[in-house]
Amino acid sequence: MNTSFKRNTLPLLALIGACTAQTSLAAVSLDRTRVIFTGSEKSVSLSVSNQNTQLPYLAQAWIENEQAEKITSPLVVVPPIQRLEAGANSQVKIQGLPELGQLPQDRESLFYFNLREIPPRSDKPNTLQIALQTRVKLFYRPAAIAPRAGINAAPWQEKLTLTRQNDRYLVNNPTPYYVTLIDATPNLKATSATDFKPLMIEPRGQLDLGVSSRALGDKPVLTYVNDYGGRPQLQFSCAASTCTASPVASKR
Repeated sequence: MNTSFKRNTLPLLALIGACTAQTSLAAVSLDRTRVIFTGSEKSVSLSVSNQNTQLPYLAQAWIENEQAEKITSPLVVVPPIQRLEAGANSQVKIQGLPELGQLPQDRESLFYFNLREIPPRSDKPNTLQIALQTRVKLFYRPAAIAPRAGINAAPWQEKLTLTRQNDRYLVNNPTPYYVTLIDATPNLKATSATDFKPLMIEPRGQLDLGVSSRALGDKPVLTYVNDYGGRPQLQFSCAASTCTASPVASKR
């Protein structure tokens, strides 16, 4: 028995290694990195595609709440599972239910949209198959706080402030929106501050930035993710213990 185990271990480990190296190459892909469901909409359609040009895949979709629990209300996915032919494109719809009216209407609510690929059964023996999964943030944005079309207001992320507390920076979010920060540097040309980890501040919330204020200095730069997956930067100017933000001009 031991001999048999050793004989099969090396091929299996090699296969696992090959699969691990390609985990970023999902066959079934989504057309965005986040989903915004506005209260004035009845549904939101997402595009999904099968990047594999030879094999069909199943695409399974569902929604989770903040506790990573699968839910079917107040948002539901239609269809929950579908077949994508090789190289084909399709859509999945997130449908709003009447229960959306029970959510807070003065701030965003957070959910997660999940998309899992299910490969066709292999006809080769001793084959390890891995079903990759995409998980993106899904924000329910009530109509009362949704930006109005045609009005070019400054991004709400520019309202973030920093408060110096001992040797730490606290980031304050006075807005009714979630804000995701993915980078923190002491200036525009510096690399990421040591120990910084991406974080998301809830509406009207406050979090420790997780980095020493000495490491960031008096003009820290934070990078956030906007609705479209873009990564604008904010440069802060500090006076005493309070820092206010101004946008960084994009490079052309």
